[in-house]
Amino acid sequence: MNNVNKQMTHRQKQALATRTLIVDTSRRLFLEQGYGVTTIEAIATEAGVAVSTVYAIFKNKRGILQAIRQAWHEESGQASIYQSALDQPDAAKRLALAAHATRRQWETGAAMIAIYKGAAATDAEAATELEASLASRRHNLSQFITTSAPLLNPDLTQAQAAAIFLALTHDEIYRELVEQNSWTADAYEQWLSQTLQQQLLLRSA
Repeated sequence: MNNVNKQMTHRQKQALATRTLIVDTSRRLFLEQGYGVTTIEAIATEAGVAVSTVYAIFKNKRGILQAIRQAWHEESGQASIYQSALDQPDAAKRLALAAHATRRQWETGAAMIAIYKGAAATDAEAATELEASLASRRHNLSQFITTSAPLLNPDLTQAQAAAIFLALTHDEIYRELVEQNSWTADAYEQWLSQTLQQQLLLRSA
């Protein structure tokens, strides 16, 4: 019985390693060649696995795309960071944690956004998934502002505060500062933390 369990554990590890290999290979090929022109056959060849293996695990390219997105969310840790922020009673520290979550989101997800935008241009269902993902992000961040409202500048409506928060945490700002102007991720996070506090908190007289 123990030998069977050990064998199953080994198989599970092998399956996970194969899945990770395919996801990592697909991410690289989608970035290098574009989502539309990258085939399942090319992914299988590059990963050194059978085409049937890729289909068995992911069904199609959208399945791989979803796996890449899931891996991104896990790597960023943004969900747990936002939860820590909500547990923080100090307004400035709460926004600092939100800035850190945003930094992690785009630091680990710049490639994901590029892939999804490329996929959306050629795949209607991928475009729908992208819009749903962005809508979910808007909803979650708006909820963060709603929950944080008692700590924010009372002169701002919740709608105004949410609009400011969404605008300042947009991925395009991260890419402009970090990728285009060579800011470090630390510098971006510090700037975002300070700017969120300046815009959303009541300033001392």
